Amino acid sequence: MSRRERIQECLQSALSPTHLEVTDESHMHSVPAGAESHFKVVAVSESFSEHPLVARHRLVNKALKGEFESGLHALALYTWTPQEWFEKRGIAPDSPQCMGGSKSDRDSH
Repeated sequence: MSRRERIQECLQSALSPTHLEVTDESHMHSVPAGAESHFKVVAVSESFSEHPLVARHRLVNKALKGEFESGLHALALYTWTPQEWFEKRGIAPDSPQCMGGSKSDRDSH
């Protein structure tokens, strides 16, 4: 089972989301091929309704504790209630660029 599949399974169990997207974005970072270390997560769940943003992220991080302990490095998190997701018209923003640059950026200088 891939890390993406394990992340999906953990978040399905912990949050019972109405919508969940887990995207491996490791290729956008300076990591070895197949690293499965950087992911974008879009999670829409009623369980977020009574939590501010930081608490929502903590819920996700807690659910993925084992993945962080085994090589998961970073998450771009978008955590919304169904109403917030509706207001955003079901569109999540693109993840930010890697702040560390990519290997190709460093090799070209």
